[in-house]
Amino acid sequence: MVPAMKLLSFSLVAMAVFSAAAVAAPPAQRSVSLTHEPLVMRLNKDEFRIAFAINSERGGANGCTGMIQYRVDWKTPDGTTRTERKHVNFTVSPLASRTIAVDRQYFDTAEGQHMTDVVKVHIDAITCAGANPRVQETAKL
Repeated sequence: MVPAMKLLSFSLVAMAVFSAAAVAAPPAQRSVSLTHEPLVMRLNKDEFRIAFAINSERGGANGCTGMIQYRVDWKTPDGTTRTERKHVNFTVSPLASRTIAVDRQYFDTAEGQHMTDVVKVHIDAITCAGANPRVQETAKL
């Protein structure tokens, strides 16, 4: 008969080894980056498009889906400044090395009554995880 102490010790060692292996191997995440600063296009007094050029050379053969989290600093003619947190989703097609994501935004305090300016766009995070099943279906077509 094996003493309980030895069984417990072996169990704890086994759990520690398997836990360390799980921590050492996080879920696969694709690597993406921006090719340059976001492009801000004015369409109206307070309407903008913000375009993000995405480099996904290491995105994988199956493509991926992701999200860009960003902040926009903007101001009005009277000096009022604001910061808004935004996000835009994107999809990298299979075998593509680049893509773009464009977000439509309105920045104003008076519903189109005056001109607003985007001062700065700050990128907080870019994620790109495993392939979207719909992207894989499109690749087969």
